[in-house]
Amino acid sequence: MADAPVQTGEAPRQPAEQPSLKRVMGPSLLLLFVVGDILGTGVYALTGQVAAEVGGAAWLPFLVAFVVAILTAFSYLELVTKYPQAAGAALYTHKAFGVHFVTFIVAFTVMCSGITSASTASRAFASNLSEAFDVELSTGLGITGVALVFILLVAAVNFRGVGESVKANVVLTCVELSGLLIIIMIGLWAIGGGEADFGRVTEFDTQGQGVFGAVTAATALAFFAMVGFEDSVNMAEECKEPVRIFPKVMLSGLIITGVIYVLVAISAVALVPVDQLGEGDTPLLQVVEAGAPGFPLKIFAFITMFAVANSALINMLMASRLVYGMSRERVLPGPLGRVHPTRRTPWVAIIFTTILAVGLITFVGEVPALGGTTALLLLAVFAVVNVAVLVLRRQPVEHKHFKTPTVIPIIGAITCAYLATPWTGRDNEQYRIAGILLAIGVVLWFVTWLVNRRLHRPQGDMEDPDNLGVGGPIN
Repeated sequence: MADAPVQTGEAPRQPAEQPSLKRVMGPSLLLLFVVGDILGTGVYALTGQVAAEVGGAAWLPFLVAFVVAILTAFSYLELVTKYPQAAGAALYTHKAFGVHFVTFIVAFTVMCSGITSASTASRAFASNLSEAFDVELSTGLGITGVALVFILLVAAVNFRGVGESVKANVVLTCVELSGLLIIIMIGLWAIGGGEADFGRVTEFDTQGQGVFGAVTAATALAFFAMVGFEDSVNMAEECKEPVRIFPKVMLSGLIITGVIYVLVAISAVALVPVDQLGEGDTPLLQVVEAGAPGFPLKIFAFITMFAVANSALINMLMASRLVYGMSRERVLPGPLGRVHPTRRTPWVAIIFTTILAVGLITFVGEVPALGGTTALLLLAVFAVVNVAVLVLRRQPVEHKHFKTPTVIPIIGAITCAYLATPWTGRDNEQYRIAGILLAIGVVLWFVTWLVNRRLHRPQGDMEDPDNLGVGGPIN
């Protein structure tokens, strides 16, 4: 049976010299992966900015962002259960449109968003380390040095194996989740004791742009806090029975994080006036100070430190698996698809993505408007994925898989495309950064095309899955 690996959860066919990736992730580990990836650094920093855009009803943009995310999640679920392989959005784009240039740009966009986020998280880790231990890092090793050491440690965990990586993710997810639960408990305690102004949560401060415009602009910010669920599809080849477990796990993860975000936003606004909440980069710390003055505030420096560490780990896991998967589709050079014979991890892809992260940390530092730019790039990718799921309906597979109602990807494509437009009030700087990243992608695609042409190697042939490059066919 051609689809036996899909039905049984076995690894895809591989040539003798290339072992398959190790299937170690069950439902529990996958759920923690999804929740941990979504609960990154965004909610710790964005709550105040969202409130500044829309007023006390800061929970509403998080709710709208959740709805938009779950629409696209349904499209991802149909595709990952139909094609339970690494590479995610880029693979789906390649199967749907068969245009190597488009496939490469999608892959590069997703990979770049992950690596840039991980690089910035590494610098944030160093900054929080300084605050937690009251250590001045402006001299000596410095923030950049600590960030470089940290990203190399992430690479080491990534190389050791996905089992070790997801176990580390379990610990880090529990830590960052505990921080948000503390915020919720403080808020509920204060509201119940009459020490909070619950009436603020229904107030709008639209700053003259109307409720729709304010909510839309705030949703464009809040959406950054919802991204991350899409990373899990890149781990499909390392999941046990991905066709069976993905729908329930991904939707459960989104619902859990959506509820947490809404409750955090309500607690924050009820305890801290909106104008104060929008000041600075530590809005949730202000919530703790207002609702529980006796709480040891340094604990939040540690919690934030662990939260950004988790974001870095998961983003580097995603980026390396994406590179691995696309090298097997002949969109990236074949050597990037090599798997370590004993660790069974994509070691060349890990080295490649780590080098890019080191370059960003060393020469770029913190990219301006990173959150907005990352959300912008991923919204464009999500719009493409929602279209791809409709196109791929014309390419049925033999095994049963999840199928979303047709109207959902249509609405998902429209909403994602709209949130990526300037009509949402996005800063033009985000478009400039995205344009530079895509220009770099065009250059890299051209170099890859030249290399493949010189080696007389096709850049991918979906009609001939035995001609996909080093590592053999994915199907």
